[in-house]
Amino acid sequence: MNIQPASLTIGAVAKRVGVAIDTIRYYEREGLLPEPRRRASGYRSYDEGAIAQLRFIRRAKDLGFTLEEIRELLALSADRQRGVKAVKQRAQQRLAAIEQRIAELQRVRDGLAQLVASCPGHGKPEDCPILRALADGEVKP
Repeated sequence: MNIQPASLTIGAVAKRVGVAIDTIRYYEREGLLPEPRRRASGYRSYDEGAIAQLRFIRRAKDLGFTLEEIRELLALSADRQRGVKAVKQRAQQRLAAIEQRIAELQRVRDGLAQLVASCPGHGKPEDCPILRALADGEVKP
């Protein structure tokens, strides 16, 4: 018995994965998704593998991976020799970058909190410590 893989339109795939049709086309152009088969009509035809790959891409993006990093993760997922070790290294690098960004945002928050606390919220604009700090370039998060 010859079983054909499910043949889904780009719209059906987009709806199931929760992404825009243009996003799917973009991932194809970027090489993150293989070119889909084409129907006789010329329309794209996708199978469940495309859905799985799109979900992988979406989850990786949600974790902060760049498209280039996702491309590497996809390649490493097929590497039986060094794949898991290299994937862990990429994830550790991403985690370090996120922790650095969090520290940066905390410094910004603390600097802004100081400015907000020092501003009475009334009076002349030239007396406003927030506006003065922004104009003088003395905002030190």
